[in-house]
Amino acid sequence: MSIALTAPTDRTLTGWRRHGLALVLVALALALLFRGDVGDLVHLWWTSTTYGHCLFVAPVIGWLVWQRRCELSALTPIAWWPGLAMVAVGGTAWLLGDAGGVALARHGGLIVMLQGVVVALLGPQVARGLLFPLGYALFLVPFGQELESPLQQVTVATVVPLLHLVGVPAIVDGVLIHAGRYWFEVAEACSGSKFVLAMLAFGVLVAGTCFWSWRRRALFLLACVVVPVLANGVRAFATIWAADLTSVEAAAGFDHIVYGWIFFALVMAGVLALGWRWFDRAPDDPAFDPARLAGPVRHRIDLLPAILLSIVTAAAAPAWSAMVAARPAPSPARIDLPILRGWVRAPLSTAAPWQPHHPGADHRLFGRYVDGQGHAVDMAIALYARQSEGRELVAFGVGALREDDRWVRVADVAPIAGGSAMRIVASETDGRSVGRTVATWYRIGAVTTADPIRVKIETARARLTGGDQRAVALHLSAEGPTAPDAIARFAAALGPIGPAIDRIARPR
Repeated sequence: MSIALTAPTDRTLTGWRRHGLALVLVALALALLFRGDVGDLVHLWWTSTTYGHCLFVAPVIGWLVWQRRCELSALTPIAWWPGLAMVAVGGTAWLLGDAGGVALARHGGLIVMLQGVVVALLGPQVARGLLFPLGYALFLVPFGQELESPLQQVTVATVVPLLHLVGVPAIVDGVLIHAGRYWFEVAEACSGSKFVLAMLAFGVLVAGTCFWSWRRRALFLLACVVVPVLANGVRAFATIWAADLTSVEAAAGFDHIVYGWIFFALVMAGVLALGWRWFDRAPDDPAFDPARLAGPVRHRIDLLPAILLSIVTAAAAPAWSAMVAARPAPSPARIDLPILRGWVRAPLSTAAPWQPHHPGADHRLFGRYVDGQGHAVDMAIALYARQSEGRELVAFGVGALREDDRWVRVADVAPIAGGSAMRIVASETDGRSVGRTVATWYRIGAVTTADPIRVKIETARARLTGGDQRAVALHLSAEGPTAPDAIARFAAALGPIGPAIDRIARPR
């Protein structure tokens, strides 16, 4: 298939220069306005193995635009004020993410704002011609951390039958697998999420450039998700089997080399080879037909007002955030652990010491209680007068478990007195494994919840409406198999959790 393109006129070339320069200037202005988020994005791309594939997204976008240069030259860029609505949507997402402490919303909002600027400064015709590169820009946003937990379960479910198949006895305890001589943890890094996310970005690129059929695109993308998930399970099985045949040290080295440098490339090549025969788009096929996009456009505006309105619309979000942050957020001078009937304070555990991680809290309390029956419960309180970046009630590595903690989450367990609960374990120097159960509640203003998503929503609502921004985390923890019962007894002695937290955290 071929499309006849007319040579661009001097007027068209001049228009592209003017609008292209305007786009660069506004993009730089947004990068300056949101320099903190730009820095966060670059840091994540560069340091996180999960999001390392994002480093390749910007060059890919440039290549996709360059592929379309001939077709784009046949279109005339215009300033189009409805594109400002997309900038406003991105700004709203950023503001909600900033208010609620949700980095995904902030980063996604910034990318949507930049997409909206393209639409506003180049017009709907050019934006339609750039639809795939613009959409692909969403892979600049680090997302997918939520996949780690379900993928851990899929990996465990894949590994155990394969171990049994080769005669290696295996027992599962949450994300822990006792196989042969060793215990293995299917940690978040072993879930395969980084593999799936990179394959998804690769699959979308191939689907958009090598297929015309939407059905074939969907099937190829399905393969790009299913194959790496299954392959990761096989990789984990091979590592455990190799450890059983040799040693855990040798298997770990084998796993790092094979998975990091060879395995991923082989799976990617295999998926590509699988879809090769079904490619229905020739490499030299045009990305779009400019004749179908040409025509009169309504709602045009001059370029200079479009530049100014794009910047003002984007700047409204951080301006509102700064205004909200200037409101006072009083904090109590001190808080104390409560006195409870039937429970007395006791020395902290030395056999299995544990404390939650809340580095940005204004007040932190931790203490142990015991009752007359010998039940022991650790109580931790973290109070934030106001949450902000780096001082969040709910975040990665904050709460019951910190990043690279000696304690490992084994599994979620049944809620206790309305609080979310998990079982965690840690290995002692003598090789013994010590277990704990931790129950958690959050109090945002007048709302008590155990749901981290609800925490983010209530945090954003309180901050944007001028409500009570005080945020508190309550953790109750106990050791051994009777831990849930001990925690339930202690929670009953506290009474209703919301008022109990208020009694501890109210200003004095």
